Amino acid sequence: MNPHEEHRKAGERKLSARVFTVSTSRYMAMKEGAKFTDESGDVAEEELKGAGHAVASRGLISDDAQMLREVVREFLSGKDDVLLFTGGTGISSRDITIETVRPFFEKELAGFGEQFRRASFDEVGAAAMMTRATLGVAKGKLILCLPGSPSAVRTALREVTGELPHAVHIARS
Repeated sequence: MNPHEEHRKAGERKLSARVFTVSTSRYMAMKEGAKFTDESGDVAEEELKGAGHAVASRGLISDDAQMLREVVREFLSGKDDVLLFTGGTGISSRDITIETVRPFFEKELAGFGEQFRRASFDEVGAAAMMTRATLGVAKGKLILCLPGSPSAVRTALREVTGELPHAVHIARS
């Protein structure tokens, strides 16, 4: 086994994740008691569990900076390893997930966004450049900001789930 694989193997473990969907329309529907579906959250949970990880909690919040910051602060003070947001990573004026979450990053893994956009280009073409999906490290934990599209969530997680334990291991060393 080469040194990279040995290092990667040392980080193998089951992670605990929190998944939050960021959508004002779904949040308002929930507040009004209407039924809604959270396909992106469902896909995220399915992909994480399929990779052997646990989903400790799920939530739905509005495209609201204060709500986003509260979720990040609570996550950083808890024991879970990964916080995953779906939604708010596009280019509309309502898309504030990246701007709100990025200040919490101690390090940003730009390669994740690049790899995700490359994989997305194979599926949707040039529209892939309109996502600002990213991954960052804060206090030895990972924060992923993914698009709100279920297919984009699936693509992103298929690109990264295999490396999440390794990334957490390195971030904590």
